[in-house]
Amino acid sequence: MTLLRDRLQQRGVVAITAVAGMGGVGKTELATQYARQHEADYPGGICWLSARESDLAVEIVQFAQLQMKLEVPQQDFRGRVLSLTEQVEWCWQHWQPPEGLALIILDDVTSLEGCGDFLPRANRFRVLMTTRVRNLDPNIEEISLDVLSPEFALELLTKLVGQKRVQRELEVAKQLCEWLGYLPLGLELVGRYVAKKPPNYKLAEMLERLKAQRLSDEAINSVSDSKKKNLSTAQRGVLAAFELSWRSLDEMTQRVAALLSLFAPNIFAWEWVESASELLNWVDADVQTANEQLYGFHLIQWVEDTSGEYKIRIHTLIREFLKVKLAALEQADVLKRGFVKVMVAIAQDIPSNPTVELITRVKDYIPHLAEVAQNLIDAVSDENLYWVFYGLDRFYSGQGLYALAEPWLKQCVSVVQSRLGEEHPSVATSYNNLALLYESQGRYQDAEPLHKKALLLTQRLLGEEHPSVATSYNNLAGLYRNQGQYSEAEPLFKKALEFRQRLLGEEHPDVAQSYNNLAGLYESQGRYSEAETLFKKALEFRQRLLGEEHPSVATSYNNLAVLYSDQGRYQEAEPLYKKALLLRQRLLGEEHPSVATSYNDLAGLYRNQGQYSEAEPLYKKALELLQRLLGEEHPSVATSYNNLAYLYDNPGRYQDAEPLYKKALSIAELSLGVDHPTTATIRKNLKSLRDNYAEAP
Repeated sequence: MTLLRDRLQQRGVVAITAVAGMGGVGKTELATQYARQHEADYPGGICWLSARESDLAVEIVQFAQLQMKLEVPQQDFRGRVLSLTEQVEWCWQHWQPPEGLALIILDDVTSLEGCGDFLPRANRFRVLMTTRVRNLDPNIEEISLDVLSPEFALELLTKLVGQKRVQRELEVAKQLCEWLGYLPLGLELVGRYVAKKPPNYKLAEMLERLKAQRLSDEAINSVSDSKKKNLSTAQRGVLAAFELSWRSLDEMTQRVAALLSLFAPNIFAWEWVESASELLNWVDADVQTANEQLYGFHLIQWVEDTSGEYKIRIHTLIREFLKVKLAALEQADVLKRGFVKVMVAIAQDIPSNPTVELITRVKDYIPHLAEVAQNLIDAVSDENLYWVFYGLDRFYSGQGLYALAEPWLKQCVSVVQSRLGEEHPSVATSYNNLALLYESQGRYQDAEPLHKKALLLTQRLLGEEHPSVATSYNNLAGLYRNQGQYSEAEPLFKKALEFRQRLLGEEHPDVAQSYNNLAGLYESQGRYSEAETLFKKALEFRQRLLGEEHPSVATSYNNLAVLYSDQGRYQEAEPLYKKALLLRQRLLGEEHPSVATSYNDLAGLYRNQGQYSEAEPLYKKALELLQRLLGEEHPSVATSYNNLAYLYDNPGRYQDAEPLYKKALSIAELSLGVDHPTTATIRKNLKSLRDNYAEAP
């Protein structure tokens, strides 16, 4: 601990210290204790990341999003999509708090190939890695954490089995520690095993059983199992202790333990295990007994997470042993199917607009859904195949993290096509989801062919009279509206509404969505009377069907307010704008594109009433938020620049307005095209400004 602190406190350098040692030696525990005891040394915060079997870049960006409330840009100022490496670099540059040393812990690094590009470079960061790999990199300082000294190993064993037992067989106790290679995990397993035996149980008997077990393991598995073959002598001792503990478990507990090996190497909730056990028709009492047995034998650990809830964690080495046990079970495929059904069910419960509360609740679940996508996809049924990836998309896209969602949606298209063939409804759904992602990024040219493919495929496979065809019409119409192609959008929006009414009935959220979307189109065309009727219908339906506390209700409030504002009905608009803003802040959190929209729209109301001092801070908030969330070259950022410029234009702050108009026009031409209505509006505003400025005294 002292050596670690000294190395990590070096000034003027990025201290990257690797605590190296074999599995089971206590590397993670050392890092945990160091972080707890030296928290005050790191006013810039402590960030714990798992580097094994996970996408480290995604973890870093997600940490910045959830823990620091940062929104990572998806594009640079030229409109180029940022790579994950560049997004991670942005995270380090905008770290919160902005001052003071920060400690980054990368647990269980297996190779720098997976994380070297994502390490921070500023000297305020200190990086602590745990790794089993010796000499990970010549540029990384390494502290070798081998095993306990004989004295401390004996002390640990004494704490676990009791002083009387050790003193009665002191020499045998020392031999037991030596035989286990002084490895803490092995001592824990043996100690827990012996502690459950009667007081007259002898350590000598334990030692003989361990030796016999290891000989048996080596004879059976030395050739057939490469994982066991590569274990060190000390780890083989741990395996022998694990085998004795395993044999002490009843059959149902063994099945539960094998099920646990399917989880990713991250903490997880016991309720997910219980959900899987229900699908597998296991008796609740047996599952609870399994929990107690596994904890009693130190095969699982209960840990407290950041919210104060207790979750399950399994030591990496134990997880590897359990995976071997799973593979040997006749019911292995049944367990996998039960596990993935639970993961898919949770994915299906993630809404397209997740609230902050929901994101916080499911964030620990995401690594396990990713584990299904990467390693257990064969166990997912055909009908649920796309849901694995769509759940990941909803989690990330719902926070504006489009670059993190994109790889999963691309993988979805590939996996679904490979298993189900091109002619399948799930392929159409996969095209549709990827198209919506591109649309959210302002990548309209990428989105259009996918929307069209989804529509044609859905029509061919399901027939014209199907709700999914209505959805495709609606989505393609939305794309056309965003591009200012109103004449192409209107017939598609009307088709979608007509289909949904006929197929789903009037009382359905999708019908409310169609009313809202068609109303938005009419508003864009200045057809205010038609728009108001539909906006009110959409609001009424959503309140009745979804309840007041729903993001879609906030959207309806805001849309109706925009309509009133456009007609100069400011007193009717203001309370609706404020309702929408408060609802979005409460449900979605401050760092969300919809909150930026509310700031922008409320600012527009104040501007139209000449309340410039009230409008300016809101416009600035909206612009800063959108730049951070969507990147500099997004169409919404162009609109935000234009709005702030227009505010400065009216009071005669021409010199402040002109550079903003220029920025807005440049972004709009690049992202929307030179003929888009938004681009034309900005161009007109800039020309008007220059004419007025030329005439100004």
